[in-house]
Amino acid sequence: MENIAIVGGGITGLSLALALHRLGLKSLVLESSDGLRVAGAAFVTWTNAWKALDALAVGHLLRPQHCQLSGGNREVRCVKRRVLLETLANELPKDTIRFSSKVVSIQTSGHLKLIHLADGSILKTKVLVGCEGINSIVARWLGFNQPSFTKRFAIRGYVQCKENHGLNPEFLLFTGHGYRCGIIPCDPTTIYWFFTLSPSNQEQEEEIIENPMKMKQFVVSNLGQVEDKIKAIIEKTEVEDIICSPLRFRPPWEILWGDISKGNVCVAGDAFHPMTPDIGQGACSSLEDAIFLARYLSEAFSVSRSEEEQEELEYKMIQNSLKKYAKDRKWRAIDLVTTAYLVGFLQQSDGKVMTFLRDKVLAPFLANLLMKKADFDCGPL
Repeated sequence: MENIAIVGGGITGLSLALALHRLGLKSLVLESSDGLRVAGAAFVTWTNAWKALDALAVGHLLRPQHCQLSGGNREVRCVKRRVLLETLANELPKDTIRFSSKVVSIQTSGHLKLIHLADGSILKTKVLVGCEGINSIVARWLGFNQPSFTKRFAIRGYVQCKENHGLNPEFLLFTGHGYRCGIIPCDPTTIYWFFTLSPSNQEQEEEIIENPMKMKQFVVSNLGQVEDKIKAIIEKTEVEDIICSPLRFRPPWEILWGDISKGNVCVAGDAFHPMTPDIGQGACSSLEDAIFLARYLSEAFSVSRSEEEQEELEYKMIQNSLKKYAKDRKWRAIDLVTTAYLVGFLQQSDGKVMTFLRDKVLAPFLANLLMKKADFDCGPL
């Protein structure tokens, strides 16, 4: 019997477990892999993410390991996924994370949920939270469809230099000709880069997406007129440090009309609001989810009751807490998903008219829009 079971040991799941731990609540994280899922290299953390990390009391551990990007008066860094996951995991009590625990089905038993694992074991829990990403079994149980494919892909790479790479701490962004590329230093010796594309045909898609070496060659040949040192960063990337993934999102109308929570079950992070990476808010908003959800769950478990009334009232408190969470996060999720999709469409569009509008007319507006989305404050735990 568990009070709170969290499916998925990624950024969202571990952040939620740590937020609950800070509030004195024990949880169990069920992770399908046999270790921390560190694939994904790095991601940009905007001001709103740092507010959440500070609420989790880990911001001070991460800042010294990642350089502050210049430009503007906001805190923006590129955080290495492995470092973040290891930091979160190290702050959790022993045995909080159960690896090799793939959830295959979910059943209802009175006010409890029965979680069936691939190894044949069954767990009972009072609260079930799906944090296992775009292929979430919990999201499907709630009635959500598989996230929609944008017909775009993102190639991501990670370069570990033997000595200082010499780049200024800046977010370098290149757009045009149907592509979008970013180069971001994480620290003095580590660089993260991404390249988004829309394959022109099925043959090109199959040729590039399945072969890391061809991915690298494709990126280098399509960077356009950039400095040689930028191309050199891509060329230095080891093929094992390059990944490619389809870009998917949950249509905003599904979030609007769907069940983010049902009874004692809910979703958070990419299981709730998968979005394209065009405004860098996927992981940041997932950290926000963790703070909001932990706060509401702490309310449900904070009231002492007699044994006779415990089960019924506790279930109602949990149900109401998850409803509050869903209501609070619904419009923020719709806003971010919609904005990310539109920004991606504009920044990756080709053609003279669209290029002129994007580069000359909309650029200041888009920059200001991204800053506003990053100013969100999740508040303390």
